[in-house]
Amino acid sequence: MNNKTLKLIISGVALSALVGFSPATTQASESVSLATADNRISDTRFRTMSIQGIDIAYREAGDPSNPAVVLLHGFPTSSHMFRELIPQLADKYHIIAPDYPGFGASAMPAVDKFEYSFANFANVVNELLEEKSIDRYAMYLMDYGAPVGYRLFAKHPERVSGFIIQNGNAYDEGLEAFWDPIKAYWADPSTANREQLRGALLTIEATQWQWTHGIPEDKLELVSPDNWHHDQYLLERPGNKDIQLAMFLSYGTNVAEYSNWQALFREHQPPALIVWGKGDYIFPESGAHPYESDLDTVEKHILDTGHFALETHLEFISQKMDAFLDNTAG
Repeated sequence: MNNKTLKLIISGVALSALVGFSPATTQASESVSLATADNRISDTRFRTMSIQGIDIAYREAGDPSNPAVVLLHGFPTSSHMFRELIPQLADKYHIIAPDYPGFGASAMPAVDKFEYSFANFANVVNELLEEKSIDRYAMYLMDYGAPVGYRLFAKHPERVSGFIIQNGNAYDEGLEAFWDPIKAYWADPSTANREQLRGALLTIEATQWQWTHGIPEDKLELVSPDNWHHDQYLLERPGNKDIQLAMFLSYGTNVAEYSNWQALFREHQPPALIVWGKGDYIFPESGAHPYESDLDTVEKHILDTGHFALETHLEFISQKMDAFLDNTAG
């Protein structure tokens, strides 16, 4: 078949499609209907809202008249980490899972154009919730989500119905050997200390390690490589690693707030469900137990997994959350 013949065939097919010439096509179209898109209120929507002049992305699912649950993600990921948890909860609860600035699908202004700090991340999430008229909520706190959530709690303790704490720290006991080079950066934010962290924590090898370390070998196949490839793609955006280094430095301000948060725990006594991966080297199990010294109502489960416990224990965590929220979120 020469090129001229091929072009004539393609032109004929295109013309037939445009004018509905083919009887076979006409006959087939009479028996086919167009399916409308899913419209269940429990389905996840991917939305954005302008806060502080930048677009903040968030996942939302469930009936807004139901009790609200705010899911706060960790480093180096985004609300993507909750992609499978949200459908487990959305039939009964109103779910909001934001991406912090510079993370996930949210806008990523340069470090000299935006205040990258845990205090400001809490401001952003607080404004998002207020714009959504959400004034009572439980919070899932993981990794970075813990200091963001506890800063929200400090602003409005009366709004928090309970905590689901998954490898999220609020005690000095939970900062072990992993944090030594980061503590050195807090004490001396020199170029040398900064670049050491860039080379150690912001590579594809480090990102994969975070998703897989501490998980029993026979469970590693449960963790999709999509996780670390997705996260690393976002880390490699020009300027993003500088944002992450700013957040490493800002984490030191959280440690100074630990005693204040602990005092608020004792005063307001929010119930807590703790589901903690014992193999996590970043936030080890030693950070899980001190909560019981300040909170009267704690349900605690130490899980045989690593940093991202939802990858291996989704069903267990979602079931425990459902029972916990039934008793507290209403």
